[in-house]
Amino acid sequence: MAPMATGGNLPYRRLCREYGAVRTCSEMVLAHKLVKGGDRPLLRHHESETDFGVQLAGKRPEVMAEAAVIAVEAGASFIDLNFGCPIDLVVRKGAGAALMRRPGKLASVVEAVRSAVEVPLSVKIRLGYSQQEINCVKVARLAVEAGADAVGVHGRTRNQRYRLSADWDLIDEVAAAVPVPVIGNGDILTCWDLARRRRETRVESFLVARGALIKPWIFTELSEDRPGDLDIPGRWAMMRRYFELACEHFGDDENGLVRVKRFFLWHLGFWHRYYPWTEEDFRRLAPDSLLQARNPHPPDDPQWRLLASGDPADHELIWQRILDRDYPGG
Repeated sequence: MAPMATGGNLPYRRLCREYGAVRTCSEMVLAHKLVKGGDRPLLRHHESETDFGVQLAGKRPEVMAEAAVIAVEAGASFIDLNFGCPIDLVVRKGAGAALMRRPGKLASVVEAVRSAVEVPLSVKIRLGYSQQEINCVKVARLAVEAGADAVGVHGRTRNQRYRLSADWDLIDEVAAAVPVPVIGNGDILTCWDLARRRRETRVESFLVARGALIKPWIFTELSEDRPGDLDIPGRWAMMRRYFELACEHFGDDENGLVRVKRFFLWHLGFWHRYYPWTEEDFRRLAPDSLLQARNPHPPDDPQWRLLASGDPADHELIWQRILDRDYPGG
């Protein structure tokens, strides 16, 4: 399960673990905040997360190294360094994907963290800052020379954000260029996506991001190499299970439920995008990803239409029905 801001909250990671996620990671932690005493809650993980890492973002080698030590002391099994975040606020401060433009500085950060901790160390990069600045192979080599044990590659540039299909040819070039595992990231939504990437590239490890936000049961589908679509009662049960895990984490009192609701509604912004795509759909739209496709109109069924709705009013209704256990199978 890829590290993701907001979406990688502890209750959602637990849900994905229950569906078969092998490895989980914290949300992005800002190193300078961590060393000053902030962001500590992001280091928490559940005992079921037996292979849990912490992702750090920052630009100062000494601060990143200190933050890595704090994360390991808090129980991180591995450290991941974020050199791919495209968010303006992060990039303007010289962190995240901004370091793709400063490969030497990026390598110095990796070297400092490698010297500070002994746990496995991975880096997360993009193809480059822009289409005119593709440098993922160079950056990956420098990161490995500086001590990275693995390289995660998101198959888009910073400027592309999440638009267009991921470029797995370039991810494959990185896999051919470095002697450590390359972890491919981009547009894995179905078991057919995973099979294609295993078949067509040298990549052997994979990160699942938006696919996990749209359907957390994707990990069952990928591990069993078969479509794992949930029926309507199953989708309601999934949402109820997340609600329960979130209440356990944030609390089920008045204040806790305010936070649970905020996260629940945020997740509905992805859950409503689920559609039971077929292998025929996959082949018809190839080489583009189904993640880039517009979902067909939902079947003429009121439950389907409700769960497929992006209307905030419908999301409020779903929230209330979860509270009341007023849903199929509830």
